[in-house]
Amino acid sequence: MNLDPTKMADWQIAEAAEENMKTVYQLGEELGLDKEELLPYGHYVAKIDYARTMERLKDRPEGKYIDVTAISPTPLGEGKSTSAVGLMEGMGKRNKNVIGALRQPSGGPTFNIKGSAAGGGLAQVIPLSKFSLGLTGDINAIMNAHNLGMVALTARMQHESNYTDEQLGQRGLKRLNVHPKSVEFRWIMDFCAQSLRNITLGLGGRMDGLTMQSGFNIAVSSEIMAILAVANDLQDLRERIGKIVVAYDRTGKPITTEDLEVAGAMTAWMVEAVNPNLMQTVEGQPCLIHAGPFANIAIGQSSVIADKIGLKLGDYLITESGFGADIGFEKFWNLKCRFSGLKPNCAVVVATIRALKCHGGAPIPRPGMPMPEEYNTENVEWVEKGTANLLHHIETVKKAGINPVVCINAFYTDTKDEIVACRRLCEAAGARVAVSEHWEKGGEGALEFADAVIDACEEDNEFRFLYDLDMPLRERIEVITREVYGGDGVTYSPEAAAKAEKMEKDPEISKLGTCMVKTHLSLSDNPALKGVPGGWTLHVRDILTYKGAGFVVPVAGAISLMPGTGSDPAYRRIDVDTDTGKVRGLF
Repeated sequence: MNLDPTKMADWQIAEAAEENMKTVYQLGEELGLDKEELLPYGHYVAKIDYARTMERLKDRPEGKYIDVTAISPTPLGEGKSTSAVGLMEGMGKRNKNVIGALRQPSGGPTFNIKGSAAGGGLAQVIPLSKFSLGLTGDINAIMNAHNLGMVALTARMQHESNYTDEQLGQRGLKRLNVHPKSVEFRWIMDFCAQSLRNITLGLGGRMDGLTMQSGFNIAVSSEIMAILAVANDLQDLRERIGKIVVAYDRTGKPITTEDLEVAGAMTAWMVEAVNPNLMQTVEGQPCLIHAGPFANIAIGQSSVIADKIGLKLGDYLITESGFGADIGFEKFWNLKCRFSGLKPNCAVVVATIRALKCHGGAPIPRPGMPMPEEYNTENVEWVEKGTANLLHHIETVKKAGINPVVCINAFYTDTKDEIVACRRLCEAAGARVAVSEHWEKGGEGALEFADAVIDACEEDNEFRFLYDLDMPLRERIEVITREVYGGDGVTYSPEAAAKAEKMEKDPEISKLGTCMVKTHLSLSDNPALKGVPGGWTLHVRDILTYKGAGFVVPVAGAISLMPGTGSDPAYRRIDVDTDTGKVRGLF
C-alpha cells in the first residue's frame, strides 16, 4: 500500500488499510488463543473471554509492562494514542511479541473537536468506524447500567413521597428517607451536551416523579466506567457496583445501589462488557480496547483486565494513560497499579514540538480555528522555554521510581534544530530520548523509539507509590498538588472542606484512593497557565465519593463532568457513502 499521511485523511488511510486486515481468527491464532476464548463480533473485531483465558494462562510468566503518557497538551492533543500505536508497530518491526491496551473512544470527542483517539496517520487502530462508533457496546452497557441506577433512585423517591410506611411495606419496601438535596447520582450520555449539565426533574403532576435538581455527565465519567477500569473480574465488578453511593438519607447515611436492590440488574448489563475487545493496528499488531478516556474528569486508564490478559499473551504490553503525566500517569501510578498489583517496567512521556512552543510562548491553538502560523516557523527559543513543562513531567515519572523514555512525536513541519534542542535538554535531565516518525512512516519511523523502550524495560526500577492510604485525605491532596502539579498548596470551598472532614472520620471512606479532577491543559487548575506555573494554589470546590471504584474524587477549578460541544465540531464533516455503507470523515 502506498499511504501518504501528508496527502490523505486518517479515515482514508484506515479505509485503505482495512482492505488487508487480518481476521480476528488470524489474530487469535497468532496470540495463541483457543477457539472458545475468542468471541467474534463480525470478522475483524472480537471479545476475549477473560475468565477462561486467564484460567488457562494463570501460570504463564508476565511480559514487560509499559505505560504511555504525555506532557500537558494543547487543546488539539499531542498524539499519545498515535505514539502508543506507533510503538506497537515499531516493536513489531523488531519482531517482538507486542500487544497494546488502549481505551475506547467516547462519542463526545469523536463528534466534537478531538476525534476518536484511534491514533492517526500510519499509526492507527482499525477498523476505524467500528472503533469509533460504539465498538461492541461497552459504553452503551455502562450508560444503561448507570441510568438504571438513576431510574431506581428517582422511582424510589417518588414512591416514598406518595406512600405511607405501611403502604411501602405492602410492596416489600423499607423507607430509605433519601434527602433530595443530597443526591450524588446524575444521568449520563456519551455526547458533549452542555445544555444538559443542569436540569430539573419531576415537572408535572404527582405521578411524574419528585421535583428535584439534577443533570447529565458524560458517560465515561460514570463510576461504572471507573469500576470497569479497575475491576479484576466479574465478581469484583459485581461487588463494586453494589457499593456505589447514589445519595444520602436525612441523617447523612449513604444509600447504595445495593440498598435500592438494583445492583444485580445493573451488573446484568455489564456481563459482556467485562471482556476486553480485540482489534489491530494498520500493521497488524493486536490491540486490546477496554475502558474509557478523560483522565481529567475520570480515571482515564485502559482496564486492569486488559492489562493482565495482555501481559499473559505478549512479551511486551503497551498500555495508555490519559493526558499529561500530572493526570493520567499519576492515576496509573497511585490508583491503577495499587488496585492491580502490577509494576511497570517503563513509562513513556510523549511530547511534540507544537506543545513545547505553546508552553514556551506561542499563541495557544484554538480548536476549530486554523493553526497559528507561528507553529510552522522555526523558533528554538520557544521550544527551549517550553521544554520546562516536559522536564516537570519527567521528574514526576522519576518520583515513581522509573527512568522515563521521552518520545518526540515528530511532525513533518518540525525542524532539526528544534528537535535537537528538546533532545539536549531532556538527556541532560537523565531521560532517554527517541525521535519517532510513526505518524508519517508507521513502524519503520518508530524503530529508534522501540529500541529505547526495549532497553529501558531491561533496567531494574524501584517503583513506589507517592502516598500511603493511611495518609489523611487532605494531606494526600496537598502531596499531589506540591509533588506532581508544583502548586504551593490547596484551598477548599466550604462544601468541599466539610466533606473532607467527614470523609477523614469515616473508617471506610478514609482509606479509599484519591482520583483528582483537574484541567489537562495546565499543571495548575487554570487552563490558561502554561509551562511550569509558580505561585498558585489548587482550589478544590467539591469532593465526590466513588466507593465502588475505590476512591474519592476531589474536583478542582472550573472543570465540568459534562464537556461542551464547540462551534466547529467533527460531526459537520462525518457522513456515509450510501452505496458502500462506509463512514467517511472520522479522525
